[in-house]
Amino acid sequence: MRVLGIDPGLRNMGWGVIDADGSRLSHVANGICHSVGTELASRLLSLHEQLTDVFAQYQPDHAAIENTFVNKDAVGTLKLGQARGVALLVPAQFGLVIGEYAPNKVKKTVVGVGHAEKHQVEHMVKLQLPGAKINGPDAADALAIAICHAHYARAGAGIEGALKRARA
Repeated sequence: MRVLGIDPGLRNMGWGVIDADGSRLSHVANGICHSVGTELASRLLSLHEQLTDVFAQYQPDHAAIENTFVNKDAVGTLKLGQARGVALLVPAQFGLVIGEYAPNKVKKTVVGVGHAEKHQVEHMVKLQLPGAKINGPDAADALAIAICHAHYARAGAGIEGALKRARA
């Protein structure tokens, strides 16, 4: 299973691709889409085009995205939500079902604690994907989201298989 994780952001949208074969995970690629332009619409279009290129190049089977963290800045949260809309649109255009995960769930899955710091997340991602050269904290977060999805998708597949066997 190939998973593309997305860490949504209006200025920097992190992405990370992993392959999952059972419990074995391997790094494929990671990077950051940097929005271009000054107008909101042109920045969103820029992110859409870059993320579409990533999906076309790596052909993932699954996509996963982090849920929006709501903070005190309503305008910032709204802009992040618009970038998140782009991050949801692109995998949907490729016909993928999208896993959505709370930031604390991603951190708990990858690090073991739900309130881990960014450097702890990056450290654990490097441990789980040996040899991966990570292109910044946004890319590390995206890889963590992909790892989280790989764990939960695998668990879901096991449950679905057990239910199918029970019905037969």
